[in-house]
Order: sequence, then C-alpha cells, then structure tokens
Amino acid sequence: MATQPDSASPAPRTLLPALAAIVAGFAAAALILLTLNDRAIAIGFVAAGILAAGAAFAFRRLLRAEPVAEVQTDWSVAYALAAASDDALAVTDRSGKLVCANSRYEVLFGGWPTPPNLPVSEASVTALGACARAAWRQGEARCDEVQAFGAPVSVRIARVGEDSLVWRFIGVQALDLATQVQALIGGNTGDRMGSAGIMAAMISPDGRIRAANRVFRARAMGSAEAPVEGRDFARFLVTDSLGLVRFEREGAEGTALRVLQIPFLEGEDAPLLVTLLDEEPGTVPAPAIGASASAHVRSLIALLPSGLALVDRDGRFASMNDAFVRATRVNAAAPPLYPGDLVVREDKGALADAIRRFAGGAPQSVEMTVRLVDAPEEPVAITIAGARGLGDAAVLISLKDSGEEGKLKRQIAQATKMQAVGQLAGGVAHDFNNILTAIIGHCDLMLMRHSPGDSDYDDIQQIRANSNRAASLTRQLLAFSRQQTLRPQILQLPDVISEVSNLLKRLLGETVTLDVKHGRNLGPVRADPGQLEQVVVNLAVNARDAMLSTSPNGGGTLTIETMAVSASEVRQMDDDVLPVGDYTALRISDTGTGIPPEIIGKIWEPFFTTKEIGKGTGLGLSTVYGIIKQSGGFIFAENVPGKGAAFTIYLPVHSAAEPMAATPAKLPATAKNKQLDLWGTGTILLVEDEDMVRAVAERALTRQGYTVLTAENGEVALELLETAARPDLLISDVVMPIMDGPTMVRQVRKRWPDLPILFMSGYAEEQLRRSIDLDNVAFLPKPFSVQQLAEATRDVLVPK
Repeated sequence: MATQPDSASPAPRTLLPALAAIVAGFAAAALILLTLNDRAIAIGFVAAGILAAGAAFAFRRLLRAEPVAEVQTDWSVAYALAAASDDALAVTDRSGKLVCANSRYEVLFGGWPTPPNLPVSEASVTALGACARAAWRQGEARCDEVQAFGAPVSVRIARVGEDSLVWRFIGVQALDLATQVQALIGGNTGDRMGSAGIMAAMISPDGRIRAANRVFRARAMGSAEAPVEGRDFARFLVTDSLGLVRFEREGAEGTALRVLQIPFLEGEDAPLLVTLLDEEPGTVPAPAIGASASAHVRSLIALLPSGLALVDRDGRFASMNDAFVRATRVNAAAPPLYPGDLVVREDKGALADAIRRFAGGAPQSVEMTVRLVDAPEEPVAITIAGARGLGDAAVLISLKDSGEEGKLKRQIAQATKMQAVGQLAGGVAHDFNNILTAIIGHCDLMLMRHSPGDSDYDDIQQIRANSNRAASLTRQLLAFSRQQTLRPQILQLPDVISEVSNLLKRLLGETVTLDVKHGRNLGPVRADPGQLEQVVVNLAVNARDAMLSTSPNGGGTLTIETMAVSASEVRQMDDDVLPVGDYTALRISDTGTGIPPEIIGKIWEPFFTTKEIGKGTGLGLSTVYGIIKQSGGFIFAENVPGKGAAFTIYLPVHSAAEPMAATPAKLPATAKNKQLDLWGTGTILLVEDEDMVRAVAERALTRQGYTVLTAENGEVALELLETAARPDLLISDVVMPIMDGPTMVRQVRKRWPDLPILFMSGYAEEQLRRSIDLDNVAFLPKPFSVQQLAEATRDVLVPK
C-alpha cells in the first residue's frame, strides 16, 4: 500500500492536494497515469473527465459555482495506482514538502527522505535538484544513472498542475527482484543448489559478481568463504581451443563446464543469473545439455520466485515452476500440453507463432500480452526468449503474476465510475427537485380551491401522489450520490434490528425464516436509524426475492448477524479497501443461489437490476451503497459457497458516545387549529432563480398573510434591500447564478446581523452547513409542499 503523511509523524501518510471539481480530479489521475506510462488507463480517465464535463453542460446546475461543499479531489484513485506501480513514486508540492510516497519509495531509500535530498551521492543530489527546477519550468525532466545503493536508477520528474511534482524512480522493480534472487543465492537456497551440483552467481550488467553460492566460491577461489563480490566474472573462466569452458584456477585438467544464463529480469541493464554445471565425464560437449544437467536446470527454475516455464522444440511444455503454476491457474495434477492451451482462442495463434520463431533460433526476446482462459478479463504480460544449452528445452517463457494488480486496477476503475455516476445523479436529482417543488406546490394551491367530491379533486390528488413518488426516487438518487439529508444518532445496531424485525417478518412471508444473532461487546455507531432501517429492509427484500425465485418450495432462511470487529482482526484481513480500526459489523445472508460472478461488480450501479421489467427500479442496492458510504461505513458483497449471497456492512465504532436528547412529544392539534397556526404577518424577502419555484412560494406565503418581496438572484436581492426596509425573514435558494445564497446572506448580515435566514436546497443539509458556516440558519429541503413551507416559515419567525 502507498503511505500517506501524518501530522503526528514525519513519515508521509496523507494526500493533501485538492482540486475544485471532479473534472480536474480525472485530469490529475490521468496525468499521473501518463507519468507512469500507462497510456490505456490514462485515456480512460481523460474520457471519464470528458464525460463528466459533458454531463455538466447537459445539466446547467453542474456548471454553476457549487458552494454547497468544498469539493475535494478524490486523490485515493491516484494513491491506489501509486501503490500498484512497480516503480518508486513520490509527490512534492511547491514548498518542497513530501506529501505522498508509495511503499517502494520507502524500501528504496530506507524511509521517507524528501527529494532531491536523498541518500545518494552529492553529484546525484545536485543533478536531481537541477532536474526538479527544469520540471517546474518545462513540465518534465529526466535524470539517468543515479546510483541508489550501488545500483543505477533512472528518475523521471513531471509537473502535475501548477503545485505538484511527481518523482518516478525507474528500475526499482529490478532492484526488488534482484535483491530477492541475490539473497537466495547467498543463503540456504544457494547451498541447496550446490548440493544438487549447481554453481550459481548473479552478474551485474558490467560483468561483475553481485552474489555467488558457496560451491562457486570453492571452485573459483579455492575456499567457500572467499569473497567474490565485485570481481570480474569472466576472469574466473578460461576457454580452450575446443571451446570447452573451465575454471581458471583448475587449469586444463579441470572439469569442463556448461554455462547457462537465465534472464530473470528484462532490460539491457538488468543483472543476469549465471549457473555452471559440470559436464558428464567422458562425453563430448554438445549444444544441448544432458539429462542430468537438465534435471539441475529444472531444480533451479523451481527455486526462482519469477514465473518461468520451458518449452521444447515441438512447442510442448518441458517444465514449469510453482510461481508459473500459480500465476496461470494451472491444475498441477493435469498440466496443459501446449502453451496455447492456457490462453483464449484469439491469442493462441500469436503465442504459437512467437514460440515457433524463438524455437527456430530467433535472437533477442519479445514481450506480449495474452489473456488466460481462466481469467480472460485479466491480461497478463509474458516474455518469450530462445533458450540455448537447456537440453530439450528451446524456449523460455517468463511472466509476472499481475493478478492482484489487475484486481486493484478494476476496483479503481469501478470506484471512479461510481464517483462520476454519483456526481451526475446528484446534479440530476437537484434540478428535478426544483421541478417537483413547482408541481407539488401548484397541486396544493389547486386543492385549496377544490373540496372532496369535485370533479377535479381526485385528478389533482393523483398528480400530487405521483409527484411524491418521483420525489422518493430523487431521494434515492441523492442517497446513492451521498448527498441526502441524514439525522445521525449514537445508537446500537441490535436496537435498529429490533425495531425493524416485525416489519421484516411481514415482508418475508411465512415461507422465509428470519434468524437474528447478536454478538457480544458491540460498540456504538453514529448513523441515521431510519436510513439504517431502509438498508436492512432493502437487503432483506432482495434476499427474499432471490430465495423465492430459486427455491422449489418458495422459501429459505434469512440470517441477520451483528458482531464486533477489532482493529487486529481488520489487520489480519489485509483488505486494501477497509482501513484498520474498530468496527461494528452487520451481516445479512440468505440461502439462495448467490450472485452470478459476471454481475457482482455491477450490483451497486443505479438502475441496474436483474428483476423482470416492472418489478424493480434498480435503485435498491445503489441506495444502500450511498447510505453506508455517507455514514462513513463500508459494504461488501460475496457469495458464500453452498449458502447463497451475503452482504457485510462495517460501521466505525463511535469512540465518544454522547447521549441523544429525547424528542419532545408533540401536542395533538386539530386540522383547523393547525391551519390557523400557519397564518402570520411580516415581510419576507424570497430569493430563488427558478421562476416556477419562486412563483409557487410567493403565492403560498402571500396566502398565509405575509408580504412577499422577490428577487431572482443574490445581486438583485442586495439592490432591492438598498431601498427597502429590513425584512422579517430572508428565504433563499443556495445555488444561484451570478451570486449564490450564502454569499448574499453574508453581505446582508453585515447590515442586519440578527436577520433570520431560511435556506431552500435539494442538497444534503450536512453538506450545506459544513460549507455555509453561518449561524442562526434554518434549512428546508426540496421538494416541499405549501404546508411544509408555511410551517418552516412559522418555526423561524416564531421559535418554539
């Protein structure tokens, strides 16, 4: 995992850069991906940015300055990509502060030094500083042959935006794997190779020895403890007139050797693994090695951490090591005969041609990307090279197990898509709420002129009922985009389950059994109890439908469990998404057939449903996802073998639980008294840019006895107040052109600090209060009815 800066530690443990809009966030991620030379995914991020910008043009609300929240760029996308990179990465800001670095950076430099002041030579520090200055001026710079702990590393520096530099240290992956192989050769593994008759040494690109096993030292130097590091490898060997290779110290009477080079890393500057095998006495050396030496080679390949396989001249597998078996998901009990059996049909021809070409003696090597039959959605990179002196083997295939990296990239792409869809859904819901406010308001005004029994009364009621249904859909969209209004409380999950249990029993029916289990020592959580109940109901109804559609008897068991999950347990889970901490978990599982693997990654998307047409909106799980994320929690879906699907919700334990104030009981009131309570007097300034909403609100407030002044934006309102007397109440929309509501209110408060304010908005109250930062402000969510507007106005003017 990448590491972020922490204020309590000099180690960088947080990402501080922030941008003002989601489009800029996509651009930043794309720039970092381009820095990593991952052009395909970078183009995808650019396309996502263009899609977000296009959506903004389509919905004009998204183009306006959005004061409801300071939008922080979600740098977790770039942060996760930095962790997945094979290179050491770091990000510095204008002040030269290190704000981000991945774990490979820590391994390379033994901590978190700030570039260019790294633990390298003074000349390299000077060169890095010059490159950084050039990158600030020109946008990018490079510095080659920086010596990091004796190994050359290339440095690429790129400017991202105007405030950050991305430092990329290329060659770190070679250092990592080379270090592993070096440790293997110099340790017990090297001794085991020696007992099998294999002399091994790792050679740097300049031909000098970096490590050797004890058998090599004994044969080359005469002592198993003699140091050979840094010496010229070629000086230990001599070649006679017949082309036979021997150790120089053993002379012409020494045993002939077979020299084998294994390219376990790519690149001209990568180190080589060289092994030496004794020729069989009395045999004439041939281009191919004998069966005994071939067995030694197979033993060597089995010990290496890289995925390697040998293919003979007929194109059949000769051997493969455990790393290759794991990476290709091969059944070790019944391995495939040909390499083409591992890949999808479209890649078989290209792979067979490459193997045939190198088996025939083609020089160099080639890298290609193939898709495995068992995981066609995860392309893997393989390197194919001709093998000489390996007996029957003619081709060496090496590959890197990128399964976890591919999985992480797909998770990042999914999270980015969900973020973009959520932003779009929130904007659509906000604009649609304005339309619904006007429709519901006009229905209320018409109902005031009609009584039950009139010919139009039922039609108006039907229009109003359908508008309320549409309003519930917008609330679901806001829930998915994490912009709905929540009323969080400190609560215990068993209490929530207890409240909703009776409803669940009615919803599940007689054929589905409800099994509730509560764990011990459950910590309190902070969440909206009503929204949590909706989460449980949505998941339970989905489970019921799945069981009823698959079970021949139309039944099954729905299990609801609560459990405490400690930080140590989370650490053992080693999950890339779930941060380490204490959680109270809620698990809902069923006995259906589970979720098909091909759709499990799509279930959180809005409007995605597997139900029949007319049976579902596709917003149930997306609403669940939005509620849990807005509550600071995490939700995971999985298939339990033989038991169906399971959804696990992790809510952080609230460390400082404060008692919630009891809600005062409301006194009963007759409809007539309630209607009289809503009448009032005074002057109200109404500021709303939507003509239809402004017209409805003005008529509704006028009917309640108020004098109403109207303005279409903040500037017009300020001009009106220059000549008008002090109003008794200011009602304003939040998002408006030219001047938004909060900016206008700050100007008005300079003149009348105690003026009551009522904000109207389709966005979440929590977001508004965080961004507005004003006292004595009330909030009315859209869409609202005429009565709700009158009640909110009365509550502000006549506090209880």
